Amino acid sequence: MEVMSDDRVENADDCIALNVIASSASAVVALDRDLSVLVWNPAAERLFGWREADLAGRRAPLVPEELMAEHNAVLERARTGGPVSLRTKRLHSDGSLLDVGVDISALRSAAGALLGYVSVYHPVKDDHAARDRGARRARLVRRLTDVVADINSELELPHVLDRIAESLSELTGADAGGFVLIEDERLRLVSTHGLPQDLRGATADLRTSLVGKLLRTGKTVLLETGDQAVLDELIWSELRGLHTIALGVAAVGGRPYGALYALFAQHKAGHVELELLELLAGHAGIALANAMAYQDVVRQRAHERAVVDASADGIAVLDEAGAVRQWNPAAEELTGLPAAEALGGRPPFPLPAPGEKLTTQLPSGRWLDVVSAEIGGTAELVVDFRDVTRAKELEEAKDLFLATTSHELRTPITVVQGFAGTLDARWDKLSDVERRSAVRTIAERSRSLGRLMDHLLLGARAGADELKVRVESFDLGERVRAATLGMPALSDKHRVEVDIPCDLPSVDGDTLATDILLGQLLENAFKYSPDGGLIRVAAWQEHDTVVVVVDDEGVGIAADDRDRVFERFVQADSGDRRRFGGVGLGLHIARSLARAQGGEVTAHAGPAAGTRMRFVLRRSSAYIESDTPKR
Repeated sequence: MEVMSDDRVENADDCIALNVIASSASAVVALDRDLSVLVWNPAAERLFGWREADLAGRRAPLVPEELMAEHNAVLERARTGGPVSLRTKRLHSDGSLLDVGVDISALRSAAGALLGYVSVYHPVKDDHAARDRGARRARLVRRLTDVVADINSELELPHVLDRIAESLSELTGADAGGFVLIEDERLRLVSTHGLPQDLRGATADLRTSLVGKLLRTGKTVLLETGDQAVLDELIWSELRGLHTIALGVAAVGGRPYGALYALFAQHKAGHVELELLELLAGHAGIALANAMAYQDVVRQRAHERAVVDASADGIAVLDEAGAVRQWNPAAEELTGLPAAEALGGRPPFPLPAPGEKLTTQLPSGRWLDVVSAEIGGTAELVVDFRDVTRAKELEEAKDLFLATTSHELRTPITVVQGFAGTLDARWDKLSDVERRSAVRTIAERSRSLGRLMDHLLLGARAGADELKVRVESFDLGERVRAATLGMPALSDKHRVEVDIPCDLPSVDGDTLATDILLGQLLENAFKYSPDGGLIRVAAWQEHDTVVVVVDDEGVGIAADDRDRVFERFVQADSGDRRRFGGVGLGLHIARSLARAQGGEVTAHAGPAAGTRMRFVLRRSSAYIESDTPKR
C-alpha cells in the first residue's frame, strides 16, 4: 500500500474542496476584500448567466443600484459578526431580476485575517406568498435606503442617535424603540422613541441585560418574547402590552458600540423585521463612526481655536490669494483692526517669506515682529506677529545712551587732557595765575566726570533693583531747605521760591537718597527751563504722607511721555534731544530711590506752564500730630 506524503494529502484535500464547490447545486461566489470575483462555480454561471472567465478578477454586476446600501450593510455585518442570511434580488446577465436567497459569511485566513466574502445563492420559488413577502421586503429595503441616507446626512452625534431610534418604528413597525451605549460594564439609554423622555440617561448592568445575552451568543441580532413582567426586568420600559423585543448590535471599528431596541406591543415581529433591524444596525454603526469622527474634528478645531484666541501673539490665517480667513483677538488689539474689517482683506503690514522674520512699524507707531509658515496641502499661510515696541524703543534708547555717554565723557576728558598737556609742556612758561586756573578747570571737569560715573553706577543698581537705603525718621523740610540753599545764585535767568511750612511733619526714609533725589529734580528744573522763569519748591502734609513739588516754566513734558521719562535712557522728546545733555538716567534713579524708601515720584503738567515733579514720602510713624489741610 502506498503511503501519501503531507504535500500530496494537502493537494488531494484542495482538489476535493474544489470539486465540492464545482459540484454544488447552489451558486457559490467568493469575493476578495475589493469585491472582485475569486470563485464563480458552474451553478453561479447557470443561475446568473455570466461565465467565470468573464468575471474572474472583476466585480460582478449582480446587485441592483437600489439595493447597494443593503448589500454594503450585509457585508459589514458579516465582517463584524457572523453569517447573514436574507432574501433579496440579484441581476441576471440579460438584465432581469432574480428573487434569490443568499447566505453571506466572511472569508478568513487560518490566522483570522479577512480575505473576502463567500456568498451561497439559491433561487426562491415564485408563489403568491413569496411574492407578497418579497414585495413587502422590497418596499422596506427601499425605505431603508432613504432612512440610511437621512441618518448619514446628520453629523451631530445626538441627532444621529435620535434618528436611529425614530427609524426603528419606521422600518420594523415597532411601537417604541431606543438606543443604548455600551460603557464598560454598564449600559446607558441615550435615545428613545415612543417612550417617556425621563428614561433617557438610565443605566443598567451589561451582564444581566439582553445586550449582554446577545454578545455572549456571538450573533448580531436577537428576538426575545415572553411575559411583560419578565421583559420589563430586562429593559427600561413603560410600554403597556409589551410582548416582543428585537435587539441589534451596532459596531464601530469592529467593536460593539451600542445596541438598538425595538419594542413590540400592538404589532408582531418576524424574520423580515429582524433582518431589517440587523441591516439598520449595520448602517447605524457606519453613521455613528462618521458622527464620532466629525465630533473629533469639531472638538479638535474648537481646541485649536481656543488656543489661537487665547494667544498673546496676533495670529492670522491667510488663504492662497493672501486674504485673511482668521484673525484672533490679539491681532485686533495689536493692529487696531477689527476682525469684521480684516476678514477677506490683506493684513495691514508686509509679510516675510515663510520661515523668515520681518520687523515692521504700523502707522500707529507700534513695532511688530512678523513670522509666517505655510500649511502643507492647503496652500494657506499662518502669520504670527507680536508687539516689540518696548524692545525697539529700549534698543534705540541704548544706542542713544551709548552715543550720549560717549559725548558726555569726551568733553570733560578732552578738557582735562588739554589742560594737563599744557601744564606738562609749558609749566615753567605759565604764570601762577594761569597754572591755578588750569588746575581749577581740571578739578571741575574731574568732579563732573565723578558725578557722571555716580549716575551710571546708580542707574545700573536701580535697573537691577539693588539700591540700598536706610529707612529712619528725618526732617524732610530741612533737607529741602538745604537742597535749595544758594539756588538763586546759580542763574540770573531764574527766580526761585521755596515754601516749606515750619510744622512740616517728619518722614520715614533715607536722607542720602533723598538728597540725591531732590538734587536731580532741581537740576532738571533748571536744565529744562533754559529761557529762565520761576522755579518753585513747596511741601505740605497730605493724609499720611508728605508731598514735595518742584515746578518750572520750561519746555514741559507731553502727556504720553510723563511716565516714560522715568525709564532708563529715556528723555522727553523736546525737539533737539541733545540740547540739554545727560544720559537719560536721572529721573530713573530718582524714581528708584523714592520707591526704595516706600515713596513715589511722578511727573505732571505745571500749574501754569512747564512741568511739576511730585515727590511723596510716608509721614513718620513717630509723628502723632493730626493731619494738616492739603495745600
